Amino acid sequence: MIDLSSTIAAISTPAGVGGIAVVRISGAQAFDVCDKIFASPTGKKLSEQKTATAHFGKIIFENTTIDEVLATVFRAPHSFTGEDTVEISCHGSTYIQQQILQALMGSGASMAQPGEFTMRAFLNGKMDLAQAEAVADLIASSTRAMHRVAMQQMRGGYSNDIRALRDKLLHFASMLELELDFTDEDVEFANRDELKNLLREILRVIEKLTASFSVGNAIKKGVPVAIVGAPNVGKSTLLNALLNDEKAIVSDIEGTTRDAIEDTITLGGVLFRFIDTAGIRHSTDVVENLGIERTFEKMSKAAIVILLLDATRPETFGSLEKIQAQLSAEQQLVVVVNKSDALNNSCHCGLDPQSPDFEIAGQARNDSGIKLSAKNKTGLQELEQKLLECASIPNSLGSDSIVSNARHYEAFSHAQQSIERALEGLNTGLSEELVAFEIREATRLLGSIVGDISDNDILGNIFEKFCVGK
Repeated sequence: MIDLSSTIAAISTPAGVGGIAVVRISGAQAFDVCDKIFASPTGKKLSEQKTATAHFGKIIFENTTIDEVLATVFRAPHSFTGEDTVEISCHGSTYIQQQILQALMGSGASMAQPGEFTMRAFLNGKMDLAQAEAVADLIASSTRAMHRVAMQQMRGGYSNDIRALRDKLLHFASMLELELDFTDEDVEFANRDELKNLLREILRVIEKLTASFSVGNAIKKGVPVAIVGAPNVGKSTLLNALLNDEKAIVSDIEGTTRDAIEDTITLGGVLFRFIDTAGIRHSTDVVENLGIERTFEKMSKAAIVILLLDATRPETFGSLEKIQAQLSAEQQLVVVVNKSDALNNSCHCGLDPQSPDFEIAGQARNDSGIKLSAKNKTGLQELEQKLLECASIPNSLGSDSIVSNARHYEAFSHAQQSIERALEGLNTGLSEELVAFEIREATRLLGSIVGDISDNDILGNIFEKFCVGK
């Protein structure tokens, strides 16, 4: 566990050269440390200033002026960490940043550990653990959807509801355990009907939250989209067109793509992870077959599968039913007919009308299939809109809470199982001792989400993933 009595400092802006940089100092001695190196034109000390005020001055250490800066004062508890805090805005030179940091170290501050500022905010009651974890998600957000989910969690998200339900569970667990002390007197302190209604209410809340994880995880990590099809139907060309970059090698030679190529792009505020795969065909080439095996592996893990067909090659349409058979009920299939500019809409690519592929080709081309030309970059907008629909991510996240943290999802899932067992136990006449145990386990799991825990290893594992300075 960190030492809250120490005063810590770190550079809070990203590494590199910029217009300005911010060095943060937090702790009981923050003002005293800064007063040793900060010189104001008026001679006033930072320790004498009001909270939330900014002051111009110079950083001077060992009789050397390092920079002219702006120092902002935050007095406890009205700061991010809940402690006395000073944020020094200096010029963005990496040399200046390091010199100011060294001056602070030489004046009594200690170097902050990764996530230590946010951990102090949590330990000082400025935010719960779920909100603290949302800080890291907010910093890492690169899309509108990621930003909204992180901000929603920063504002409390489902924390308040979970804490209220947990308090009710604790009350009933206590009543059940109290009954165990009076087993000979046959008394009932916990109303069973009220307890069952509470457990059902909590189940509804938790089931809704766990169901939202698929959306939250997609928002956070990107919706995985696999582009599959026969060799030379234009998979690599489509990937390049979507990314607007020559990411994948394009060649008329079949089997050029032998390994999966991945890259991300933001569409409509949602992050998509596109995977260009090896062409599916029978091959005697060992390396190509390994690539084809990876194609099916990547396809099995994708939320959306784009099956690319070639309008000029009838044989590619026969893969539709084969690919459909490989997909699970949760996966979305998008059929795309490439090179459709080469033929008119009524043509079935020269297929024999008696061929079983004739009807499939017609449906793919004229009904379910999205027609485009990857080479000419025409028809991409319709595909992008279809991908947004398949992602099932609402344009407005509204007030509904979305779980995007894997740790929270695991805790909710296990809590759900405990509550289900407790409810079943009440319905089947299970002993109060076992029912109370399941309820206690559920309260422990719900408490681990918002931070009502004492396990230092868990806290260390969470905050060590933060960047230094946050």
